[in-house]
Amino acid sequence: MSPTANRKKRTTKRAPARPSRTDRVLVDFALQGGGAHGAFTWGVLDRALEEPLMQLEGISGTSAGAMNAAVLADGYTLGGAEGAREALERFWRQVSDAARFSPFQRGPLDILTGNWTLDNSPMYVAMDLASRVFSPYDLGVAALNPLSDILAANIDFDRLRASPIRVYVTATNVRTGRGRVFRNAELTPEVLLASACLPTMFQAIEIDGDPYWDGGFAGNPTIMPLVRECNASDTVLVQINPVERPGTPRSARDIQNRLNEISFNSPLLKELKMIALLRQAVDPGDREGRNWARMRIHRIASDIMTRLGASSKLNAEWAFLCLLRDDGRRCADEFIAAHGADLGRRSTYDLDELLEGQ
Repeated sequence: MSPTANRKKRTTKRAPARPSRTDRVLVDFALQGGGAHGAFTWGVLDRALEEPLMQLEGISGTSAGAMNAAVLADGYTLGGAEGAREALERFWRQVSDAARFSPFQRGPLDILTGNWTLDNSPMYVAMDLASRVFSPYDLGVAALNPLSDILAANIDFDRLRASPIRVYVTATNVRTGRGRVFRNAELTPEVLLASACLPTMFQAIEIDGDPYWDGGFAGNPTIMPLVRECNASDTVLVQINPVERPGTPRSARDIQNRLNEISFNSPLLKELKMIALLRQAVDPGDREGRNWARMRIHRIASDIMTRLGASSKLNAEWAFLCLLRDDGRRCADEFIAAHGADLGRRSTYDLDELLEGQ
C-alpha cells in the first residue's frame, strides 16, 4: 500500500473534533528541533493542515523543526494543504528508509521489550564515547549527513523561496555565538543542514564564509520574526524538548541528557519571558507596541517525550516515527477541541507564569 493510501486510511478513522466557530484565523507555528522526535511535530502539522479553522501564515523552525517547516511550505506551494501533508509524509518515509542502513539500531532486547532507546546499541555507545574524545574533524565525517540527499530530493528551493508561507530557520554562528534567522529567499540545503548540525557529530556548515552549528543553541525556535513580520497574532509552539522532568538524574548519561535539554530550552524560555515583559510594558499606541500587545501564545506538547531517552532522537524506524506522528495528531486534535474557540481571542499558554520568582 502506498504512503498516500496509508495516510488516507489513517485520517478517515474518525471525524476530527471541531471547535464551536466557523471563522478562519491566521496562525503561525514555532517548531522545536529534536531529531527523530520531530515526527511528533509532523503529526501536529498533519492534523492542523486538515483544520479549516486555521490559516497558516508563518513557521519558525530549528533543526528538525526547520526541516518540517521547509518541507511543508514547499509542498503547500505545489498542492495546498493536501500537498503539504503528502510532502511531509514522503520526507519522513525517506528519512526512515535511509535509516535502514544506519549503524545505530536497537538491540534484540530493546525490540523484544518495546523500548525505543538506542542506549544499548553497541554502535551508539561507541559513538557517544568517541564524541567525548574525538571531534568530527578528527574523524573526517564532513559530508556524511544522510539528510543532504533527502532534502535535495524533497524540496524545490526555488519554489520554496516563492512560497506564500513565510519560513524562518535559525542556525548558530560559531564565530559570534549568535543566532541567525534565514528567510525564504535565503533557504538552501546548507541552511537546513546548518540548523541541524550537532557539533559533536558533524563539521560546521559554512554559509557566507561563516561556520554554523545547530540553531537550538541560539533559538529553539526563534519567535521574534513571527511577531514582527507576520500578520497573525496567534503563535502555536510545538515543544518536543521537555521543560520539566521528575527527579534528579544520577547516571552520567542522564545528567548529560538533562544538561542538553536545559541548554536547548533556555533560548526559548528567555524569549518567552521577554515577550511576557514586553506585553506588559509596550505602548499599544505605536505599531511595534501593537504587535507585542496583541501576541497570543498557544502550546502543544506531549508527556511521551519525558518517557523517551535522548538516544531515541537517532531512532528513525518507521514504526517509531508513526508512533510519534500519531501522538502529535492526537495532541493537536485535543488542542483544537479544547482551545480552537480561543484562537484569535486569547492566549492559552500563560506566559506570566514564567515571570514568577524573577
